[in-house]
Amino acid sequence: MIKALLTMDDFATKNIPAIVDYLEEKHIPAILFACGRNVEKHYDEAIYAVKKGIIVGNHSYSHPHFSEISLEEGIKEIEKCEQVLNDLYKETGMQRKYRPFRFPYGDKGGDNKDKLQKYLAEKAFDKVDDSDIKYSWWKEQGLDKDIDTFWTFDFTEYRIRPNSGFTLDDVFKRMHDQDPKSGGALFAPDGYNMLLFHSHDETEEMVPEYYRVILDECLKNGVEFVEPKFIG
Repeated sequence: MIKALLTMDDFATKNIPAIVDYLEEKHIPAILFACGRNVEKHYDEAIYAVKKGIIVGNHSYSHPHFSEISLEEGIKEIEKCEQVLNDLYKETGMQRKYRPFRFPYGDKGGDNKDKLQKYLAEKAFDKVDDSDIKYSWWKEQGLDKDIDTFWTFDFTEYRIRPNSGFTLDDVFKRMHDQDPKSGGALFAPDGYNMLLFHSHDETEEMVPEYYRVILDECLKNGVEFVEPKFIG
């Protein structure tokens, strides 16, 4: 059995309602990590997702590299996004049960990493249960101890852009690579991965319904998408 937890970054976007409807159609659970400014820009789309029961996590307000800003600026980024999300849930009347966090670009803050992890713990952000991840490098890098949500497999579909030379075929090759240079193999037998995907209108323009094309390929190859579980 191939199992995976789907996470999707950069919520919200214009195509979010279509993505949410697809996830519901295919019974695919997911965590969508929100940039506060994107939620403000696509507020109605964000409301639609929350009302559908989607778990929305914090992905900072403006998506900076946390190693390139001060600790104080990093905390402000997190707290500004928190306010946006709290207001969003309040307006929908839905309970905000979980508060996971993901650093933009997976940049955990450089010299401020330990202080940021302490902050996330003190503010009771929810750690996604990663106990089913068996890669040795996950523990060697201390990812099992961190509060923020990292990933084991990145589709890199966000690289599909005009004149980039990167296509859907490249995404599929990555998905079927059984010995990747980094991260885990998506279709490894009895594997478990935490997947990184993105909601980008720019990708939608290049490959209509790219989320359906890519995630259908996962289902076709036996991936079972699991419900997210949380620690703390």
